[in-house]
Amino acid sequence: MNIREILAANLKRYRRERGVSQEELAHLAEIDRTYISSLERCQYAASIEVVDRLARALGIDAADLLRGTV
Repeated sequence: MNIREILAANLKRYRRERGVSQEELAHLAEIDRTYISSLERCQYAASIEVVDRLARALGIDAADLLRGTV
């Protein structure tokens, strides 16, 4: 898995675990909903600032969004 795929999988997993829609997450992180959708589909690469904002909105560490499974 490359880093985009890892971010996409983790973002979707944490968002669903918390019962948050893409639209709700977008509002919390102050990011456009279509951008979140694109991240979850590996369409775009996220900046470190975006990763941090998403992590804060989900209540996790930014590293959790980038951590691959062992």
